[in-house]
Amino acid sequence: MADPMKMRATLKGDVADVRVLMGHPMETGQRKDGSGKVIPLHFIQEVTVRLNGKPVIEGQISQAVSRNPVFSFRIKGKAGDKLEVSWLDNKGETNKTETALA
Repeated sequence: MADPMKMRATLKGDVADVRVLMGHPMETGQRKDGSGKVIPLHFIQEVTVRLNGKPVIEGQISQAVSRNPVFSFRIKGKAGDKLEVSWLDNKGETNKTETALA
């Protein structure tokens, strides 16, 4: 089960400042647990941002990103537009969150 995501989108004019907290362990495959066993690689691979259902940002990231990454970006839109952010990790797990621009 993926950790929850939190998103804040603040619209000023026709541009929204967006911050997204993606709850994820982002394991590098180099850390060890309490018993000395290596914790397996587990990280977000793909991030997609959709505005009103159309992809506007698609990106790939790696295990070099910290645990529970925060991404921020600006996007053009208007009040009421639906913004969705989703991710896919290397184990096939997914998560998404959405909000309306206001």
